[in-house]
Amino acid sequence: MYGWHLQSLDLTGQTAAIRALDVAGALFLGCTLNKPDEESVRERGALVFPQVPGSPVDSYRPGLYTPRELYDGIQDGYETTLDARAYAWSRQPRSRDLTLAQALHDHAVDDALAAARTGRKVVGVMGGHSLTRGSAPYADAARLAYELTRVELTVATGGGPGAMEAANLGAYLAPHSPADLDKALAMLAQAPSFTPSVRHWVGAALEVLDTWPEGADSLGIPTWHYGHEPPNPFATRIAKYFSNAIREAVLLECASGGIVFLPGAAGTVQEVFQDACENYYADASSVAPMVLVGKDFWTRALPAWDLLRALAADRDMSAHLHLVDTVSEVVPLLAG
Repeated sequence: MYGWHLQSLDLTGQTAAIRALDVAGALFLGCTLNKPDEESVRERGALVFPQVPGSPVDSYRPGLYTPRELYDGIQDGYETTLDARAYAWSRQPRSRDLTLAQALHDHAVDDALAAARTGRKVVGVMGGHSLTRGSAPYADAARLAYELTRVELTVATGGGPGAMEAANLGAYLAPHSPADLDKALAMLAQAPSFTPSVRHWVGAALEVLDTWPEGADSLGIPTWHYGHEPPNPFATRIAKYFSNAIREAVLLECASGGIVFLPGAAGTVQEVFQDACENYYADASSVAPMVLVGKDFWTRALPAWDLLRALAADRDMSAHLHLVDTVSEVVPLLAG
């Protein structure tokens, strides 16, 4: 078993196999072992990393989160859910146990996300968290992701509310008709925001998921650093990190098929220039398209476009910068 990694497995019924195998050099990450078996594998040269006590999350989890896992128990109040408990735990005073458990957790999520996006062309959709359900920009973001998913692109977002939720919603409903998407948008408009009630906001989303139980995959990559903003329930696979720095880098890295930037505030502007920095230094084969939606917004309200164009002059990224006015112009730029 030299070089094997065993992660989050219940091995309490495997005493005979464990004792028969040569475990030297194997790594047991968060596995459940009978105490005598744990002592045996340690003595025979294996490394055993136990669960960190007091953590509400599995620091060695083998896969990404699902919305229902994070929101299990929401009917009893958001504060009872895994998502809320993990955020509250992360706000404790810094300690070695806390930071170790978080680092191990984020490493496991990173591995699971890498596996989930293998073989997919992933397109990021970035935008403001403050868009409310029922608004025209929210519907536009949903229809954009709907069309992207229908041309076999996988949508990834920051996993939060607003434009991010709209994009994951549109992606999820891509196998269904445009009329179904319109119906879902109307259902969600009854709970426009996660304030004042996360429970009602999530409840409206779960009603949509129950109405259309089969949907397309999309990725949400949120962070407990912004724990006051709950993750949206429409990303089918959720890579939630404790470290926002890691999460930001991973989010951009995932979007090898390009990124669409909808109007947003400071967080979206940060992502624009983080992505621009990656493309600036990338070789020609690694530059990914950047599509900014909203000419007036990106040239007047937050005039990032002129700076981007100046930065891109004489670089390979120049040909991959696009400024459009409507979401209908985006898909042809990314579908090739």
